Amino acid sequence: MLFLPLMLVVQANAQEIVTAEQYLKTVSERYGGIRDYEARIAIRSGSNEMAGNISYLAPSFLRIDFSRPADQVIVYNGELLTVYLPEYRAVLNQTITPSRRSSAGASFASAQGLALLQRNYVASFVSSPDPVRLDEGSDETVVKLRLARRTISEGFREIILSVNSASKLIRRIEGRTIADVQVRFDFTNIRTNIGIPEARFIYDSPASAYMYNNFLFRDTD
Repeated sequence: MLFLPLMLVVQANAQEIVTAEQYLKTVSERYGGIRDYEARIAIRSGSNEMAGNISYLAPSFLRIDFSRPADQVIVYNGELLTVYLPEYRAVLNQTITPSRRSSAGASFASAQGLALLQRNYVASFVSSPDPVRLDEGSDETVVKLRLARRTISEGFREIILSVNSASKLIRRIEGRTIADVQVRFDFTNIRTNIGIPEARFIYDSPASAYMYNNFLFRDTD
């Protein structure tokens, strides 16, 4: 009986205690080894729902081809952000200046995006470092991290990352904006390092679409 407490202390010291910050760093390193990926993405913002296929190529190429709304497209090729809105037959183009490129191309589900989260948010486990079910009744297990913003300048008050416990890939991102709107991104059917070419991020706008350039800010800003 006298040896039992001592054995428990020794065993506890022998096991590495992983903090939330360390776990987030591990996930970031996992994405650092990913050159490209594609996946199904589902987006929910308030009562609005969108879905499509996402393609990513490091360090900052991103494309989403939506099935809901049908034919809507978002493309970023490192220098130009293009959004096609078929409902309005409108193409929105925004030139991204060098000073804005580091943040413009930073998808949360990327090494670059995770580096920004590490810098701008404080990580903690939602309950514990132990895997839990993604949803009630789901067979998929994830580790859930809560990220709280360090400053009020961040667009999300809080972010919940659900990381697949086996692959260390982000399965779900949930955020609460400063306007108290809940936003959720789900990634499924993720395939990594499949050799996506840069040509995928070249977008040919429909000839009949109206063009609107620098819809976010002037390229001299």
